[in-house]
Amino acid sequence: MLPMGIMASCLYYLLPAIGGYALTSLYFLKNPHILHKRKKTAFYCTHISHRGGCGERIENTLEAFTHAIDMGTEMLELDCHLTKDGHVVVSHDDELLRQTGHDVSISSLNLEDLPLYKETLEVTFRTGYCSTGSDRNIALLEDVFRKFPHMPVNIEVKEDNCTLIGKVSDLVKKYNREGITVWASGESPIMAHCRKANPSMPYAFTQNQGLRLLFLYYTGLLPFVPLGESFLQFYLPRIMNRTFTPDMWILKNSFVVFLLDRLTMRKGMFKHLRERGIQIHLFVCNEEQDIEAAFSLGATGVMSDYPSLLSNYIKMRKQAT
Repeated sequence: MLPMGIMASCLYYLLPAIGGYALTSLYFLKNPHILHKRKKTAFYCTHISHRGGCGERIENTLEAFTHAIDMGTEMLELDCHLTKDGHVVVSHDDELLRQTGHDVSISSLNLEDLPLYKETLEVTFRTGYCSTGSDRNIALLEDVFRKFPHMPVNIEVKEDNCTLIGKVSDLVKKYNREGITVWASGESPIMAHCRKANPSMPYAFTQNQGLRLLFLYYTGLLPFVPLGESFLQFYLPRIMNRTFTPDMWILKNSFVVFLLDRLTMRKGMFKHLRERGIQIHLFVCNEEQDIEAAFSLGATGVMSDYPSLLSNYIKMRKQAT
């Protein structure tokens, strides 16, 4: 054991250093413009339609996208996969059993052989609710770009397929959409390939980068570290086990969800990110109380399966201010 005199001497120097670091970190957390140039994206959105607004029309169809835009959405969120004959199509799953009732995969079929969506499709993030629509066709990404040339689109890439990523990038370039199309993926290796294929497109935090963000925030390092991401997209924890049942067993524990909420939904962190020009999108908010909670926490935008619900909330919010 160290003699008391040495310990006291160490504390004499250590405590002021820790205190000075904490105060400096807090100062730059609240004044990020001193160390960082504010990011400027080509668009700013508060209304995002998850899977094209799949609570009101069949998910990811051109009909759903059209309806969402008619309802006032400012960004479409979607996922892409590659057919056997090399076409980029819009679909949340590669395996089509949930969406079509056919136990086949997009990657094993040519475009012309893709089955239709079910007539009625369950809404993943609102248990017990379904959507329907007249359009049951799996859409081409190119058709989305062609029909909605000025609408921002958030593309989540779920598979580490360089051919798919390259074709998505080629379509973005073809339709001159690099400023209004966002790379999104939960996996860092996939995001690395996306950014390599098209570094001009803005991109969102991956899961690992999100964990790094939390580490930086809680250690006080966040104000000093540059961030390349332009979007933070994260679950609103309070929806778990209420409107949405997670696949991971650990997230079915109410105490775990409580801890996740406390650790991640930090107004101070969100405020710092906003002031650095990083947009914060919380999802998937399918009830008015959740939309209210997301904006109250400091989200710049909300993803919903119900574009009309979200539009009505935003309209009432503006009228009240």
